[in-house]
Order: sequence, then C-alpha cells, then structure tokens
Amino acid sequence: MQTAIIKLVSTKAKDIDSIASQIKEITKSINIKCNGPIPLPTKVISQTTRKAPSHQGSHTYERWEMRFHKRLITIESSEQALRQIMRIVVPDTVQIEMSLG
Repeated sequence: MQTAIIKLVSTKAKDIDSIASQIKEITKSINIKCNGPIPLPTKVISQTTRKAPSHQGSHTYERWEMRFHKRLITIESSEQALRQIMRIVVPDTVQIEMSLG
C-alpha cells in the first residue's frame, strides 16, 4: 500500500502540534497506520542590528530571532483519510506539504 508523507512547518509550536493531533485522531478513527509526528530540527534565523541608526551614541545592538518548527507524519494513503485531512482548518502560520510515496 502507498504511504503519504505529511510535512508540517510553522513558526508557532502550539499550532503545529494541534494540527498533528487532529491528523492523529483521523487516522485512529479510520484504523490506519500512522507514524509520527516526528520532530525535525528547528531552523533558527537570527538577525543582529544596531539600535542607533546614525552610528553615534552607545554601541548597543538588538537581536531578532525567528524559529521554524517542523514535524513529519507518515500514514497509509487511503482516499477517505486524505479527504478528511484536506478538510482540516489550518491556521495561517502553518504550512502543509503532502506527498505520496
């Protein structure tokens, strides 16, 4: 049987975990094998800027940081399960990528 690989990416960990738990509940209700959510390494983007725009005054800096949390879920691809997963209401902060393999 084919498997579907679902990759979730978000800047908010709570949002990504809620979507992953909804997918887990769907697979349990249909009795389909599900592996995951497997946490992948968090990507951190950091930017350091100087507070004073005119290069005068004290040498103080601000550090900005953005984290991208990732989860991976593999399920057996059944048409019924994939249709229910497509109906999940997804917040703007979460991106879902599905591939059949």
